[in-house]
Amino acid sequence: MTESTAAVLCVGEALIDVVSRGSGSREYVGGSPLNVACGLARLGHPTSFASWWADDDRGRRIAGHAADHGLLVVAGSDGAERTSTALARLDADGQASYEFDLDWQLPPMASTESSGHLHLGSIGATLPPGADDVLALARQLHGRATVSYDPNVRPAIMGAAADVLGRIEELVGLSDAVKASSEDLEWLYPGVPPVEAAARWLARGPALVVVTRGAVGSLTWFATEPAPRESAAQRVPVVDTVGAGDSFMAGLLSGLLDAGLLGRPDAGDRLRQAGWAVVGPAIDRAIQTSAITVTHSGAYSPTRAELPGEQVGGLR
Repeated sequence: MTESTAAVLCVGEALIDVVSRGSGSREYVGGSPLNVACGLARLGHPTSFASWWADDDRGRRIAGHAADHGLLVVAGSDGAERTSTALARLDADGQASYEFDLDWQLPPMASTESSGHLHLGSIGATLPPGADDVLALARQLHGRATVSYDPNVRPAIMGAAADVLGRIEELVGLSDAVKASSEDLEWLYPGVPPVEAAARWLARGPALVVVTRGAVGSLTWFATEPAPRESAAQRVPVVDTVGAGDSFMAGLLSGLLDAGLLGRPDAGDRLRQAGWAVVGPAIDRAIQTSAITVTHSGAYSPTRAELPGEQVGGLR
């Protein structure tokens, strides 16, 4: 189905992940912002997606994937000359490294009026020429809707950290909620402990900063407490980690939307005033969704029916 907007608007790259393990490979529909959008839709949030792919076999697979997950695709998202790809090489532990062939622009956005929340991510927020339009959209909606951002850095395509740091920091400052991995922060700020880099981000303006640390768990900074809260990861058998961070982001946004802390202009103020009793359940949901994802091959998006009971994740 093709529409212009929904309650949540996700913007960024969609591509084909060519997952290589040993001598074999398989293709999956992927892209960090698309994964987040699919995760939100599968969790019951009306979600539209603006991206850039071609009207070719791979592009039609992306369009079908979006439709299967209940996404509303922004018109013109299939206007590219070729559909982007990412070659993901998996090591013996299921960890992925990537090589990219990308074509990125942002289709014309006819209307954003019905979008209460904007999510931005990854390559689409830093790769020209589309990145300038993404930044302009964030500036346009800042203060009129809530904004979230996951830089999900990819050095193989982003170049040197210095080339993208200014853009990333500006998007952080325009956001209400930000998620990054410890590896993201280590690459962006060499020699700076990730906890210090995250605290710097909180000072730039977002109400919430979450840093994921793989199997170790996550740290959460928010405006009403001086020190971060630590959350343990859920122990599950890992098939691969493709899409785990995106699933965490979708679960986090889902929890915050359900709590009324994202999704309309005044929600950002409520998030800024919220304590752990309100924010913690959203972190729980993020841990749950990402734990389910890694037990599947590829960027699997769980539904609400698959989520276990409350207070999973070992918060302390």
